[in-house]
Amino acid sequence: MSRIALRGVSKFFGNIPVLKDIDLDIASGEFCVFVGPSGCGKSTLLRLLAGLEEVSAGEIEIDGLLVNQLPPAQRNVAMVFQSYALYPHMSVYQNMAFGLQHRKLAAGEIEQRIAGAVRILQLDGLLQRRPRELSGGQRQRVAIARAIVRQPKVFLFDEPLSNLDAALRVQTRLEIARLHRALGSASMVYVTHDQVEAMTLADRIVLLQPLAGRTDALSVAQSGPPLDLYHHPANRFVAGFIGSPAMNFVEATVKSLCHPGVAVDVLGTIWDARVSSRGLMPGEAVTLGIRPEHVLLGQGTQRARVSHVERLGELSHVYLELPGSGTALLAKSPRDDIATDELLPFDLPPQAMHLFRSDGVAQARYAAQQPADPAHSAFP
Repeated sequence: MSRIALRGVSKFFGNIPVLKDIDLDIASGEFCVFVGPSGCGKSTLLRLLAGLEEVSAGEIEIDGLLVNQLPPAQRNVAMVFQSYALYPHMSVYQNMAFGLQHRKLAAGEIEQRIAGAVRILQLDGLLQRRPRELSGGQRQRVAIARAIVRQPKVFLFDEPLSNLDAALRVQTRLEIARLHRALGSASMVYVTHDQVEAMTLADRIVLLQPLAGRTDALSVAQSGPPLDLYHHPANRFVAGFIGSPAMNFVEATVKSLCHPGVAVDVLGTIWDARVSSRGLMPGEAVTLGIRPEHVLLGQGTQRARVSHVERLGELSHVYLELPGSGTALLAKSPRDDIATDELLPFDLPPQAMHLFRSDGVAQARYAAQQPADPAHSAFP
């Protein structure tokens, strides 16, 4: 078992809070990804787990054992760094064997563990090379293999793909996913600023947000399965961070409340959002959100001028200038013949809308398939 529990964990540097009141349970065998912008404390949280930083408040347990006062070597964790951290004067084999020899494992046990790691990460033929003779992707695989041979209860990855080019990032990401399936019971905690890595690797995402010197805020913006954060963001910060390209945001005013939804006014145009009206009042300022892939081009009664087009091959990113404002609405389209300054009809489907209050909190969304009450509905 390799369950991790954090209870009220905080970290201060002087009087400045970096992490505050983190409560988190990571199940045995779970792949948990800490993601967020620079300065949100994700690497600091990983270092607290590893024992490389001291906890200012709270408790950390690994497999039921309180580890706050334990040094890194006694926590049974293995860390893979962004910089590989390989010994340059040692061969690949020696890099993997060194820690095991230091622990005085039998030679046969060392050979068996290295053979298993070589097989999983396809390092055959590289064992006698020095790190300088390897590509970036090969070096990262060696760093991961060195962690595997330790057979830890917890693997910690600190932005391991940041130094790789685009093709190697995809390849190594797949290898890490295969490694997680192969190892089964070992928990993995992975830090990245890249939401694509988070979405594709994680069983659960923990999205952190910067405290920016505030002492009354929590660091965790939302935690859950990747698609939960994508489809049901808890607040505007989550909605804007998860998803590429980012969600569109448009300032609006509540026009009327209906069931099941809210009618909002955007510069004189009324849009219906299938979200809870609980706590809202007519005339209240809100923010309307919709993802680019949900904007329907070529249909609807509203029209907007195309201000810019980015052609990506399989689809185009089309920027629409909303009438009467400087706000650009980004839409995705499979068409490659859309021209700048073209006037296009568009529609925003009610079931795809998100609504955020002035404090950034999201209104609960109704399921797309939920039938509307015909006696009170503003939706067709």
